[in-house]
Amino acid sequence: MVLVDHQVDSVVTIPNFTLESGYLFDEINLAYERVGPTDGPVILVCHALTGNQWAVGTEEHPGWWRGLISKDGYLNTAQYQVITFNVLGGCDGSTGPKSVNPNTNQPYGKEFPSLTIRDLVEVQFLALKKLGVSHLRAVIGGSLGGMQVLEWGLMYPNFVDAIFPIAVTPQFSDYAIAFNHISSLAIKQDPNWKQGKVPTAGLGLAREIGMITYRSEELFKERFGRSFSKGQYEVASYLDHQAKKMVERFDPNSYLTLLDAMNGHDIGRGRGGLENAIEQLEVPVYALGFQHDLLYRPESIEEFIEQVLMVGGEADYFEVDTVFGHDGFLVEFDKWGHIVKKQLSKLEKIKI
Repeated sequence: MVLVDHQVDSVVTIPNFTLESGYLFDEINLAYERVGPTDGPVILVCHALTGNQWAVGTEEHPGWWRGLISKDGYLNTAQYQVITFNVLGGCDGSTGPKSVNPNTNQPYGKEFPSLTIRDLVEVQFLALKKLGVSHLRAVIGGSLGGMQVLEWGLMYPNFVDAIFPIAVTPQFSDYAIAFNHISSLAIKQDPNWKQGKVPTAGLGLAREIGMITYRSEELFKERFGRSFSKGQYEVASYLDHQAKKMVERFDPNSYLTLLDAMNGHDIGRGRGGLENAIEQLEVPVYALGFQHDLLYRPESIEEFIEQVLMVGGEADYFEVDTVFGHDGFLVEFDKWGHIVKKQLSKLEKIKI
């Protein structure tokens, strides 16, 4: 296996990129991870809200999807070349709010322009071309990553053989937008944010709000059982710990930028509505839903796949039995990794 580009300075630069909003960047940098044989079929992995390019990582610092992607793993890096970008607007080496605005010589901060999911996909497409990638066997990702996956299937159907949207619906729901709204307010109402300082309390609270939606009631009950220690319920201690970790590693303005991009997710936008967009899907769609997912209800994902099938598209839906809820796509790989492996194997047989 060829293992390359785990350094933070592994960056591809895209000149003169215009967002959907009309905002023009003189250049955009996208940090990336690239793992696997240089002549192998390429799979693009798209990360979630607070993810990054290190899906695989290293032995010393395993990536967030290393349980899925490894040599002889469900997504086999001895067979496939796997590429993951840190998204535009992120904070792990790609152009984002922490980057210096050439017009002011100061970090963009809260002045960073609004993004859409399609912006994230288009710049990745251009980056892949610069890296010499002319075709993708598949695009796979969950949550915010899944939003990008769906747009890949509609924006560049001739560039990709199949898409794997995981824990994601074709439109972001009002219920999910409501939670994003509260998380945004938590950051923006922090006095530090208003003064241009790091809103540690607000970002931490936003993370705690998110963690409640990412996990299920069943999991909280199973894990904590109303345990009380050192003057605090253990579930509260857990949330506070997650908040502290988030403040240490993530930029609050990146958080706000990507929340806003998620709110606008709707594959029917500008395509004549959801039904018309579904009719335009030309690539096979292999979707996974997770039980107890509050944000992207599995029944809504299944309904989407049924609609794809009704208009003659190629699609399949798989539901994962888990108490982890939405976060199921980041854990328990033994419950769903084999699904990805099997569908990829079918694609290989078609391509032979």
